[in-house]
Amino acid sequence: MTDFAHTFLLLFGQLAFGGIFALSVPGFHEIERGFFKSTACVYLGCGLIICVGKLSLASSALPDTLWNIRILEGSLWLLFCALCGLYTYTLWGEHFILRARAYLFTLLFGLIALSFSASVYRTAPFFSVETLVYPLSFLTSALMLGAVATGMSLGHWYLIELDLSLDPFKRIFTFYAGTLVVQLAALTLGLGLLLLSSHAATIVSVRALWTDHQTLLWMRLGLGPLASLGVAYMIWRTLQIPQTMAATGLFYVAILAAIVGEFLGRFMLFRTTLPL
Repeated sequence: MTDFAHTFLLLFGQLAFGGIFALSVPGFHEIERGFFKSTACVYLGCGLIICVGKLSLASSALPDTLWNIRILEGSLWLLFCALCGLYTYTLWGEHFILRARAYLFTLLFGLIALSFSASVYRTAPFFSVETLVYPLSFLTSALMLGAVATGMSLGHWYLIELDLSLDPFKRIFTFYAGTLVVQLAALTLGLGLLLLSSHAATIVSVRALWTDHQTLLWMRLGLGPLASLGVAYMIWRTLQIPQTMAATGLFYVAILAAIVGEFLGRFMLFRTTLPL
């Protein structure tokens, strides 16, 4: 049962890393500092959830090889949270150099923690196609989640700063739409590469996907990236008017589609160990 909890905690880690990454898109000097303070605190909170959750689950389990791996995984997320907390702290001051370094190291160790979390589910040896597919799938999902969450947060900021230029909103939308296309391509490419895998456990998992979880796969694609692409088109059309309030409302729909799709993806990961 702890495997189930470990799998779904990944959503918070992906949102934390992807959200911090997405904060670089709107433009730090174009928006009032309060937007970055509030949004960074949300992503820091998501990071703390996966950190505390991973360490709590690992500490309550019996010591074995996987226990050591889970402790290391939780420790990496703890380091990410510490650096993210430092970056968030610098937003209340003028520590420009410290802020830049804290931000870069937050992204670096977030990427390491996310890649390590992906490797836990890989059953194939290091020198295999799975070593590329698993982190790539986790990363594209993380960037998409961060983009849609930051887009929704930024949309609310236009209700506070009424004279704000539309350029930051357009940039975060373009980034979000791009992550959707990349994620869909990564899912398709990843599944194709896994079909060509020579590892026995992966072959069994792919066969089980087609025979036992085919409906779940189509739901993951249809309710996730494909549905999100339709919502993204509506956001784009709304921004042409422009109407930021309506676009923000559509971002609510977009984040709902993203979360549903990612929850289905994590459930597939739990049932098949495939990173979809």
